[in-house]
Amino acid sequence: MKPRFKARVVLVTGAGSGIGEKAAVGFAREGATVAVNDLRPAKAAATVRKIERAGGKAFAVPGDVSDAATAASIVAAVEKRGRKLDILVNNAGTGIAGTVLNTSENDWDRLMRVNVKSMFLMSRAALPGMLRRRKGVIVNTASMVGVAAVKDRAAYTASKHAVVGLTRAMALDHVADGIRVNCICPGTTMTPWVTERVNESRDPKATMASMTARQPMGRLGTPQEIADGILYLASDQASFATGTALVVDGGFTA
Repeated sequence: MKPRFKARVVLVTGAGSGIGEKAAVGFAREGATVAVNDLRPAKAAATVRKIERAGGKAFAVPGDVSDAATAASIVAAVEKRGRKLDILVNNAGTGIAGTVLNTSENDWDRLMRVNVKSMFLMSRAALPGMLRRRKGVIVNTASMVGVAAVKDRAAYTASKHAVVGLTRAMALDHVADGIRVNCICPGTTMTPWVTERVNESRDPKATMASMTARQPMGRLGTPQEIADGILYLASDQASFATGTALVVDGGFTA
């Protein structure tokens, strides 16, 4: 079977762990040259080493994608080294618990900056090159709470609804330009970030049991399962899909 991403250059943000790492490794396994972004340089470098040990091609472009100048410099560096950018995966994100009443203004602003503004900035930097070639793909990582809601996640839910909305707007704006824009909406996934939050809780065992109990499948998703959805949306197999919010949540929103 021909590798789906042979000769393509892919940039994955937040690729130092979890879903982003699995996606970066998957793209490289299927022939892409992968630019690995993470806020933490050591984490980006670790993913690059993992790809290279498996025989793939990758390079690190660490930095804060929620900063306009940094976002522009990351895309410029990728285009200079790869001579193009075929696929942008806006995966960097964070989360916080809280209602409107107990979410601080600083936490609200930080969540919107990381989860939404970063995607606006990275897409704005990547689109000119895609427009020149009249070809490109953008995949955004949203969440099941981008199409529904859960209790005690007001800011996070709002941010992920914004990601879905931004995805659909960009898809319509650029469908005639040969550019597809989609997003994936994962359910609760056993990433390192989720593991840390569970372990920080007062009763990690009870917290994990509660998270599992709300899943119709009786388990959390894996980073690989979500990464597989990202690769599908980025591939030519999804050539008729744009503006799509692909929900992969074990039946939570069914």
